[in-house]
Amino acid sequence: MKTTTIAALTASILALSSAAFADVSKKDQDFFSKAGAGGMYEVEAGKLAQNKGQSDGVKSFGGMLVKDHGMANDELKALAAKKGAALPPALPADKQKKLDMLSKARDFDKAFVDQVGLDDHKVDIALFEKTSRDADDAEVKAFAAKTLPTLKAHREHAEGLKKNHKH
Repeated sequence: MKTTTIAALTASILALSSAAFADVSKKDQDFFSKAGAGGMYEVEAGKLAQNKGQSDGVKSFGGMLVKDHGMANDELKALAAKKGAALPPALPADKQKKLDMLSKARDFDKAFVDQVGLDDHKVDIALFEKTSRDADDAEVKAFAAKTLPTLKAHREHAEGLKKNHKH
């Protein structure tokens, strides 16, 4: 029953996205594409940290990413459906490659904090700051602005983990 409901909901979202796609500006669609891919990546990276992390801090941070980005992804999906924007149907190949490389890192905790916590969140923050100022749609701007504090908190958390990481 649950699978049928999810499949029906997914089909409805895809139908709505296809029907109204022309209403979304190129700039806003670019945000939906990048934010959707980034959000999926952060959830998967967080799961990886929960499983492969050596320190409790990294495992906990991974859980935080799964929870926070999972919630943001749900909000983004709803907004995309409302606006008729397309989201990536699956994790893009470049993001999957980054996850694969991360999973093989010799010092997983350091690689995770540096790559996911610091570098990727720096890119995410820049995207969301730009969108909160420049998006064509007011609701897209509001979503980006609302999500920014969480992204900044993640980066600050990663900075704290990096300071405490023992080599």
